[in-house]
Amino acid sequence: MNQNGRLILIVEDHLSIAEMLGGYFESGGYEVDYARDGAEALRLSANNPYDAILLDRNLPRIDGVEVCRRIRQEQRRSTPILMLTARDTVQDRVEGLEAGADDYLTKPFSIEELEARLRGLMRRSRKTAGEPIRVGDLVLDPHAMSAERGGTAIHLTPIGFQILHLLMREAPRVVSREEIQREVWRDEPPDSDSLRSHLYILRKAIDRGHDTPLLQTIPGMGFRIGEHPSAFTASRNQRESATAQG
Repeated sequence: MNQNGRLILIVEDHLSIAEMLGGYFESGGYEVDYARDGAEALRLSANNPYDAILLDRNLPRIDGVEVCRRIRQEQRRSTPILMLTARDTVQDRVEGLEAGADDYLTKPFSIEELEARLRGLMRRSRKTAGEPIRVGDLVLDPHAMSAERGGTAIHLTPIGFQILHLLMREAPRVVSREEIQREVWRDEPPDSDSLRSHLYILRKAIDRGHDTPLLQTIPGMGFRIGEHPSAFTASRNQRESATAQG
């Protein structure tokens, strides 16, 4: 590990791209490891505490989506993963994010934007100390970076964890889309598809298989975590009625 504590893994089978990325990041003070295929990437990620992984989607032996899924589910690593791909459809983005990627960058890309996104991912992945938060049967532990519902662990990416942490911390208040962007992405807001995809995946992670949905969309206002959307609607109507009478 170098003195700046920034060790990254570049997983790219095109040698020219790997050399270009490695040279750029090494000149910026990063320490870099390389993997030419999915199997090598899994071996290295299992044995090294990387601060971030740049992961090409199309790889020999094991593709990038499967590599990402195994890092999250089998190795239980929360290392930030930025997926690089030539595919740019919404379905491709969702598939990568569902596998556990934190961000998705389409080729060709600006290397300066790549570094900015990578820095943002590493910053947001730092653990946040605090007491566990509970809403219904959903429990989030900020210190352990873990979440569970009904006693079953929920696997979240660092960004998914940040969004859920914000919504649970503020529950039952409605959190606007703009507030989520400011809190999670700070000065590097994502495009609308990225935020929409993260919320879609988060909703599936916490609500799938449960009778009571906890992640609620409040049209025109934002999102909230809560057990009883009708109670929120009644409360809002009461406030609006009191304001009108006043």
